[in-house]
Amino acid sequence: MSLPEILTRLSIPVIGSPLFIISNPELVIAQCTSGVVGSFPSLNARPAANFEVWLQRITETLAAWDAEHPEQPAAPYAVNLIVHRSNERLAHDLELCIKYRVPLVITSLGARTDVNDAIHSYGGIVLHDVITNAFARKAIEKGADGLIAVAAGAGGHAGTISPFALIEEIREWFAGPLVLSGAIATGRAVLAAQACGADLAYIGSAFIATEEANAAAAYKQAVVDSASTDIVYSSLFTGVHGNYLRPSVVAAGLDPDNLPDGNVANMNFHEGATKAWKDIWGSGQGIGAVKAVVPAAGLVSRLTNEYRRAKELFFVNKN
Repeated sequence: MSLPEILTRLSIPVIGSPLFIISNPELVIAQCTSGVVGSFPSLNARPAANFEVWLQRITETLAAWDAEHPEQPAAPYAVNLIVHRSNERLAHDLELCIKYRVPLVITSLGARTDVNDAIHSYGGIVLHDVITNAFARKAIEKGADGLIAVAAGAGGHAGTISPFALIEEIREWFAGPLVLSGAIATGRAVLAAQACGADLAYIGSAFIATEEANAAAAYKQAVVDSASTDIVYSSLFTGVHGNYLRPSVVAAGLDPDNLPDGNVANMNFHEGATKAWKDIWGSGQGIGAVKAVVPAAGLVSRLTNEYRRAKELFFVNKN
């Protein structure tokens, strides 16, 4: 299994997943300067003109960091593009990704050859998130460079397949970059992801409870206070199944154990779209490992130390 060179310079094999509303330049910069890939959905930058402001800030800040820390350059950053037909900003955001030569682009909700070709035109790398092996094959056929296997337990839009099963099926035919998402919130889990066949781990929910994250204080504290049993899987809120924090569902006056199905028509990405469920908080099942709100660098440090200890213990026991 080989990785692009830019993904081999990480302090720990982790990509911070793009968190809708929550991921912002402050969080991305903190992740990258700590040695993990930081990412954000382009749609978080609103209005659309702010997307270029964000790209310019991230690009210039990371370049300045590299100049000041040649011995410890920043990890690359990534932009998440929703390629679903309802995203009216796709062409605009894609053009800016090309202009700023965004090193990594994460595509979601559909795989498109034209988008992949555009990113490849300047040497960018495309990772596409998938919830089944069939979707994985389609993504690679349409030109994606790598895959993000969104397995059971992942935050936000997530699949239901065990990470062991999903990674095994994909690895039967695909030897390229493979990232695993699903309840990963410790360094031990990062090593486990690699042991089952992934190259990197995709971590999102743990970064909600960081100082830089653009989340309400109550949301961050709910992540700290909750555990895997507090996660509800439903399609009500966007029309696509995802994982959400039970307390936020209850606070909305809903019964989390009796939620109706949603309609994909609710998945609006246009400027000014009304968010009927803006106070419903997404989260994955790994939050039981989150014990406090900390700086992003502190979280990365914990993950790195746990990962190193797990590797040392593994090799001691193996030998």
